Amino acid sequence: MRFIEIIAYGGPEVLQETRGPVPQAGPGEILIRVHAAGVNRPDVVQRQGFYAPPAGASAIPGLEVAGEVVALGQGAARWRVGDAVCALVAGGGYAEYVNVPAEQALPVPRGLSLEEAAALPETVFTVWSNVFDRGGLRAGETLLVHGGSSGIGTMAIQLASALGARVIATAGSAEKAAACVQLGARHCVDYRSEDYVAAVREFTGGRGADLILDMVGGDYIQRNIQCAAEDGRIVQIAFLQGSAVSLNLMPLMLKRLTLTGSTLRARSAGFKAALANAVEQNVWPLLESGRVKVVMAERFALADAADAHRLMESSTHIGKIVLRV
Repeated sequence: MRFIEIIAYGGPEVLQETRGPVPQAGPGEILIRVHAAGVNRPDVVQRQGFYAPPAGASAIPGLEVAGEVVALGQGAARWRVGDAVCALVAGGGYAEYVNVPAEQALPVPRGLSLEEAAALPETVFTVWSNVFDRGGLRAGETLLVHGGSSGIGTMAIQLASALGARVIATAGSAEKAAACVQLGARHCVDYRSEDYVAAVREFTGGRGADLILDMVGGDYIQRNIQCAAEDGRIVQIAFLQGSAVSLNLMPLMLKRLTLTGSTLRARSAGFKAALANAVEQNVWPLLESGRVKVVMAERFALADAADAHRLMESSTHIGKIVLRV
């Protein structure tokens, strides 16, 4: 099969198409012929040498795919050869074939293309786990989403809005801010020209955000604490501006805040299976009804994975980047 190899740690140019053996479906696994694979920030960090795959996972980048089931391992009872599925994988997505635990796969939502479905698993699993499970967002609360025009951001805005929350987002241009509002954000702050702390306080009448989803880190961590509501929650899912910071944590105590975070890739198969079930029950109906949509930025051929990473690192896109396999 063809796949993308990281030949050395470095810039996008280290992503090279090569050939190797097709993986085999082990017990409880399915083998997917990949039609499309999502491109995510963790893929970039892995390429740079700072995000090694978990033990036993493929070294091939790629955390989400969609395609056709072509082989079943023992015990993969739900699926049949020929089924159209999308799946969360711990690695191996940038390839013509990938094996995946059967319980981490989901049927392609009705009405969506395989390319759109490939943009779902990593994004939706991350949002559901961190905004609704860990963050405990409830209808009527205010959610602040940083990076609102990213794949994670566009999905978080839509899901939270669909389930009754008020959403404020941040983005890096007027065009991105407008896109966030169109997706359901009540207000979007252009962080290059506005102070989001002041904007959140004004929007909430001084109360602050009940939940903050942050992938920026750096000086955003202190500012998030400043604009969180009493008994608010802050969920950290990445640190694009760094994780080593000096903080004044007194407001954390005075406002009874919860500061937490998580990663998904290294979690157990059982955790991911339970998360897949929750996503299918709660998110798939919203996708199939059209209340939540996949925001697609750009599609690239598998051989052009380096160009896909260049676009990802430019941060000029809105929504998801996908490789056509």
